[in-house]
Amino acid sequence: MDKARRTIEGRCLCGAVTLRVETENPRLRACHCDMCRQHTSGAFISVDTVPGTLVVKGPAQSYRSSEWAERGFCSTCGSTLWYGTVHDGMRHPAAGLFDNAAGGEMKMEFFADQCPQGYRLAGDHTRLSTEETIAMFEGAEGDA
Repeated sequence: MDKARRTIEGRCLCGAVTLRVETENPRLRACHCDMCRQHTSGAFISVDTVPGTLVVKGPAQSYRSSEWAERGFCSTCGSTLWYGTVHDGMRHPAAGLFDNAAGGEMKMEFFADQCPQGYRLAGDHTRLSTEETIAMFEGAEGDA
């Protein structure tokens, strides 16, 4: 059952960057691709939010990591802030910025077949392979 829309607030490690965003159902999603693991030293876990509601204040910067993605970070402490999709301007904020990961529950893993054995996540949720993940993103971009 979906939760009512609510505003959640988060911050980076040093507090220089703050985020405010609305969520209706703070589902968590994990990505195990090579870039996410290099960027975070583990899976990148984001919280599902209402599109267009993210407000970021402070010294946030973005790095264009591929044709389809950007990664946000605090220029003061280096905290990971978001994963963004370039084709639609969406930013998916890091769950760790919010208290108790915004109360979210793990619902999906991307690139699950690339997940190192030591990083495996427990629970019953959707796990997409590399092929399935790419097909989903290509479909979202209209390239399928």
